[in-house]
Amino acid sequence: MVALESTLARQSKNKKSIFCFALSSLIRTFAGRKGKTKPLRTEKTMKKTLITLAAILVSAIMYAQTGTVTTNTDTLDATKGTVRVKIQTQLGDIVVRLYDATPIHRDNFVKLVREGYYNGTLFHRVIKDFMIQGGDPNSKGAPADMLLGNGSPDYTLEAEFRDGLYHKRGALAAARVGDDKNPERRSSGSQFYIVWGRTFSPRQMEYLADKMLREHPETGGLTAAQQKIYGTVGGTPHLDGQYTVFGEVEEGLDVVGQIQSLPTGKADRPVEDITVTMSIIE
Repeated sequence: MVALESTLARQSKNKKSIFCFALSSLIRTFAGRKGKTKPLRTEKTMKKTLITLAAILVSAIMYAQTGTVTTNTDTLDATKGTVRVKIQTQLGDIVVRLYDATPIHRDNFVKLVREGYYNGTLFHRVIKDFMIQGGDPNSKGAPADMLLGNGSPDYTLEAEFRDGLYHKRGALAAARVGDDKNPERRSSGSQFYIVWGRTFSPRQMEYLADKMLREHPETGGLTAAQQKIYGTVGGTPHLDGQYTVFGEVEEGLDVVGQIQSLPTGKADRPVEDITVTMSIIE
């Protein structure tokens, strides 16, 4: 919990700095800085400068309000991360990389892995062409007829929605309670899922983009980057902006494929238990 509190404190401290930088940049552009700022030489240069500064100011305002900065993924790769976790199963190993852009989820996941929290748990919910879900502490040694999916620590995590982090095939994301009981879309303290999904044709993508815009206007539909990913790699685009994506599979995607294809019984639980053991790759 100390690591989580430190992350939030750093985010709060940075909000004021980013906003002040953007505002002061705009002021210097128009008023100069005690006569030392050189005048803009051309109308074209002025327009370009004002557009850039306006973008910075808008991003700063959004960050001050929500804690989320809208970024251009061409200049900042949101999928970068140095922490890797090995998920061992009887069908093979899966290695996931945790994103630095989602520090709350990353640090919490690392904490639980180091504590051995996930060892002995199951991939308790599996849906073909959709995803595999795990992380329920109640699944340890659970009898075959036991309903799973409600177990978790006594806390939830603040949502960390980031541009450039999508529900592509192999994405690691946090499960959560539905919007009716969880309007802030806070994540479960431990339950997660790995995306499988499917690929979409251009026509299907157009229909999906229109549907998402109507049902979830806050998402803005599908960006060109999303359309490229879901048309080639595949995934579950309708979950973007609804659940926090905080990592991705680096190795063992074939193992995920095997698990999502397993026969299932009641409540989508695999007929054969798939037991998990996790460790940090140092």
